[in-house]
Amino acid sequence: MWIWLIDFFREGGPVMVPLTFASVVAVAIIIERSLALRRNNVIGPGLATAIERLRPGESAARLSVLADNDTTALGAIVRVALNHLEWPRTENVEAVQTRARSEAVKLEHGLIALEIITGISPLLGLLGTLGGLKYLFKDIGQIATETGTTGLGIGISHALNCTFFGLLIAIIALIGWSYFNRKVERMAVEMESTLSDLLSKLYRDSTDTGVYRRSDRRAASVE
Repeated sequence: MWIWLIDFFREGGPVMVPLTFASVVAVAIIIERSLALRRNNVIGPGLATAIERLRPGESAARLSVLADNDTTALGAIVRVALNHLEWPRTENVEAVQTRARSEAVKLEHGLIALEIITGISPLLGLLGTLGGLKYLFKDIGQIATETGTTGLGIGISHALNCTFFGLLIAIIALIGWSYFNRKVERMAVEMESTLSDLLSKLYRDSTDTGVYRRSDRRAASVE
């Protein structure tokens, strides 16, 4: 098995080096995003449940304590909402949206690299194949004389190693990119819905001011 792999990469030529690097990067990103984008790492279940159970007009002191101890993306956004409750609702919503965009960028970390690998790997593979075929057809007369059509077929097979490997990398990267993009989008929609619910409960009256006061936060700190 190992001998076959070594021969496969050796026969592919120098383009196999960047293709191998691209494959390692793609696999590393897929593993890292699989761990980072687990739901409990993005949306703290305890905080989400507390927001759902919060009643309009109820003190948000307990919610503030939970948010301060929550390291997820949702926790960071909720802290912004609670820290700016003395602002008008529209301004608080803008602050929350700004932080939400920042958290979304963090969630999408590495996905641009997968997208680039998806596009560049087949091109590198094609480049390697064309390079191999160029030298093969340059010496086609000598190859046909010495080995016949069998040697020519083997040479073409070796040249196609790059295309095969490049397409394989692109397929894996594309699957990872599509899956994680969809997962980020789904969790972003869930967080948006949760935050919309939270702000509606905190800004329940027509004065456009929150029900949560500094005294609530001081009480939460004491607790």
